[in-house]
Amino acid sequence: MDWEFNLSDRQQRVLQATINHYVATAEPVGSKVLVEEYNFSVSTATIRSCLSFLDKSGLLYQPHTSAGRVPSDIGYRIYVDRLMTPNRQTQQKVETVLQDKLNWQSWSLEALFKGAAQILASLSGYITLITMPRSQNACLHHLQLTQVDGQRAMLILVTDTYQTHSTLIDLPDMDEEEKSTETIARELEILTNFLNHNLQGRLLTELQSLDWTQLDTQFQRYGEQLTQVFQQFQTLQTPAAGTEIMMSGVSELLRQPEFSQLQQVQALIHLLEEEPAQLIPLIVRVPEEETIKDRVKVWIGMENPLEPMKNCALVASSYYRGSTLAGSIGVLGPTRMMYENAIAVVEATADYLSEALS
Repeated sequence: MDWEFNLSDRQQRVLQATINHYVATAEPVGSKVLVEEYNFSVSTATIRSCLSFLDKSGLLYQPHTSAGRVPSDIGYRIYVDRLMTPNRQTQQKVETVLQDKLNWQSWSLEALFKGAAQILASLSGYITLITMPRSQNACLHHLQLTQVDGQRAMLILVTDTYQTHSTLIDLPDMDEEEKSTETIARELEILTNFLNHNLQGRLLTELQSLDWTQLDTQFQRYGEQLTQVFQQFQTLQTPAAGTEIMMSGVSELLRQPEFSQLQQVQALIHLLEEEPAQLIPLIVRVPEEETIKDRVKVWIGMENPLEPMKNCALVASSYYRGSTLAGSIGVLGPTRMMYENAIAVVEATADYLSEALS
């Protein structure tokens, strides 16, 4: 949303200083504070005139007639869109902490994302929301065929997101001399090696397209049943499976003065704990949005469509597996948010997760 405001340089500086001071103190801001602490080389009367103009423009307001000003949702929007830049020092700090504390090469995907959510919540002071990678984009990491008995074998499939699927398959009809345990085990080993060589790294949705004519006749008899099994695995890869949300930091949010009293935060906690799926449209981008230039989406106050979030801000971005959109990450806090830091930590974490998955 693009708001049309023609602000002078001084008015922009006053708005920026007011927001910075209010974010830091949670106290309404007056002209005297701005002159004394933000190097305005003008009188308090001049600053009062700027504050009055910003108030009449809807960018600031007075919670009480005798109080200083606080930012409105529109004021925060102008600040985010025009006046602030992400804090690159914070971004570098987050990148360093993630590299030091997490081990994407040896941890399970769930442990990695849980650790990332906890670190981000701790560093930002806000609730962290991370969607697990979209299963329909999962690739085959490894599969194994193992004999269970004389009639059945187990197929175990592991994705690159370390999700595991398994199923029993019936062994094909065999002559008596082919039914020995040694012969079946040797066939399953050869077939396992063939499948891994040809399918490793392929999307699960592509597994059933294997050309079985590359195999000798004795192995082709496995083809029809394995193709059916791969099709079954494909049906498991629904979009809903990719929208599981890893959440951390509710206790961090409760430290914010806006949510110091339980009744102020009950509806929000209920939303997070009982109806987290309602958050998915706010943080998950759809495929046609992948080319959007802005990496980060910021919802501020009344822009949020969910009633419990009307006093909150949500900063969200996407992470990728290669060039494919894999999932999203966001931080949720009060509208009195340090946006330059929130945007920086979200970007840094999205970059880290993209690197880990790629």
